[in-house]
Amino acid sequence: MGNFGIWVLTICLIFQSGYGFYLPGSYPLKHVVGNYLSVKVNSLTSIDTEMPFSYYSLPFCKPVEGVKDSAENLGELLMGDRIENSPYRFKMHTNETEIFLCQTNKLSSDDFKLLTKRIDEMYQVNLILDNLPAIRYTRKEGFMLRWTGYPIGVKIKDGYYVFNHLKFKVLVHKYEETNVARVMGTGDAVEGVPSVGNKGSDVPGYMVVGFEVVPCSVVHNGDLVKNLKMYEKYPSPIKCEPTTVSMPIKEGEPIVFTYEVTFEESDIKWPSRWDAYLKMEGAKVHWFSILNSLMVITFLAGIVLVIFLRTVRRDLTRYEELDKEAQAMVNEELSGWKLVVGDVFRAPSNPALLCIMVGDGVQILGMAIVTILFAALGFMSPASRGTLITGMLFSYMILGIAAGYVAVRLWRTIGFGDHKGWVSVAWKAACFFPGIAFFILTILNFLLWGSRSTGAIPFSLFVILLLLWFCISVPLTLVGGYFGAKAPHIEYPVRTNQIPREIPAQKYPSWLLVLGAGTLPFGTLFIELFFIMSSIWMGRVYYVFGFLFIVLVLLVVVCAEVSLVLTYMHLCVEDWKWWWKSFFASGSVAIYIFLYSINYLIFDLKSLSGPVSATLYLGYSLFMVLTIMFATGTVGFLSSFWFVHYLFSSVKLD
Repeated sequence: MGNFGIWVLTICLIFQSGYGFYLPGSYPLKHVVGNYLSVKVNSLTSIDTEMPFSYYSLPFCKPVEGVKDSAENLGELLMGDRIENSPYRFKMHTNETEIFLCQTNKLSSDDFKLLTKRIDEMYQVNLILDNLPAIRYTRKEGFMLRWTGYPIGVKIKDGYYVFNHLKFKVLVHKYEETNVARVMGTGDAVEGVPSVGNKGSDVPGYMVVGFEVVPCSVVHNGDLVKNLKMYEKYPSPIKCEPTTVSMPIKEGEPIVFTYEVTFEESDIKWPSRWDAYLKMEGAKVHWFSILNSLMVITFLAGIVLVIFLRTVRRDLTRYEELDKEAQAMVNEELSGWKLVVGDVFRAPSNPALLCIMVGDGVQILGMAIVTILFAALGFMSPASRGTLITGMLFSYMILGIAAGYVAVRLWRTIGFGDHKGWVSVAWKAACFFPGIAFFILTILNFLLWGSRSTGAIPFSLFVILLLLWFCISVPLTLVGGYFGAKAPHIEYPVRTNQIPREIPAQKYPSWLLVLGAGTLPFGTLFIELFFIMSSIWMGRVYYVFGFLFIVLVLLVVVCAEVSLVLTYMHLCVEDWKWWWKSFFASGSVAIYIFLYSINYLIFDLKSLSGPVSATLYLGYSLFMVLTIMFATGTVGFLSSFWFVHYLFSSVKLD
């Protein structure tokens, strides 16, 4: 009963998480009125190039104390985030207008070209206050659209205009529990709040629950700011009109930056402050995706049921009812799958490679299940940047034990219990998929390095990743291999003949059917795939992990059913080479995902410019589809192996 209660609670949480359930990620932070709030800057990003760059790579105002990097975790660095301090600062609950920030040096030819290039490439500035990204609202055709960050500038006809005046709105909520530890934030939120003594614990304070920005292009009088210092008041009123631009960029002329800030009390509570960012439209579309998947599953389940109940069970029942003499006569008249009884467990070609790929597939699938489940239950809060990637990386390394165990035990099963070569199999399982990933990412990293993008992995992080790989993942995989070598191998229910049976000529190539089988798993996930691709490449937020977990479960079921049906069909035409075909029957879904990625590049990412951006896109897409192929292929193979073992263990043929 206890287990049942846990499952009910889990399912409820998953369905709730489909609508964006998450844990707040930190304790509420109290800011006393008048306290300084520091704004941070993240990398400049664009959906046009998909290459992030440092904020200070452009001629923007720098803080008086100098540029300082914030502490970043592994996931943030891998995602290309570079969080730094900025000159923007506010006083809690204190409205300020016409604040002068700085006047840049006269734009050099290089600065002018770079600035106009970044505007052409639609780069966005990403600001962060109290761990909340700046959000921007625009109205289009009667709908309110949400964006994170704001564009550097805009091109109108032949002129380039920069957004040099920012209008900030900070939403605050009155602090409700003065006895809770004040400075208990995540990441850089801690740095933004000066510590207050116990004496001020009863002083009323506020929590930041929203951060909005409106960018404007305003012409400033250069003569008025010659003697102004940072944070002094600009001598004349500034009219911020978002719909008009008036500050053109010209080579040899400086740019003046200003800002204003207003504070507004809000009913938004601290745990709900991320709702504006995570609110994702189209819940009906997600449910449609799930219903579509259920229809495919039901269709395949019907076929599987027919195979088991009508064909297999009927044959076995008739066979068991006969006496020994009749059985001997039936043996001579066997047809279909019963004819390959002496070859069905014959070792496949390249058995070590199959074992390694299945082991790596178990590791990848386990990582996906653990990560998505934890994210669906709200443990990977969006307030903690990089947590998702970091969690994926560490769960993958720990599950090296499962990869080694499965690979070695399957190797020993194929070898009829022989221990020989298990260390080599475990070692290759530890290096095969990570080696492919490392090769692809290194090539892409060289492209990012050449472009001086913050998306490039620093050399120090490369060293850390290699140490994690060879000091944690590889040893754990070898440990799993050791347990796999000690575990009893799976006994085959029938003996294998010494001479392989000749496979009859087929009416159609069997691999054609195998490749076509991938369309069914693809049909279960292509709708959800659109949202994931939009999140990765279009800068949209994806946080419906509850839906994603349901789709993952349905995908596993479809892959198992497809592979099982295809294996049975091959056995019925006396094709006993089912091992690799069962792997690729479900693994071929990767081909359709890659074709979908190319389609997405052509029709949805029309603005993606330059060969470097296209190469990055295709490289990351290739990495993604290889990962999916390993995971889905493993599901198909293991389900087919169980089916074949069960089928022939029920037949007393010799």
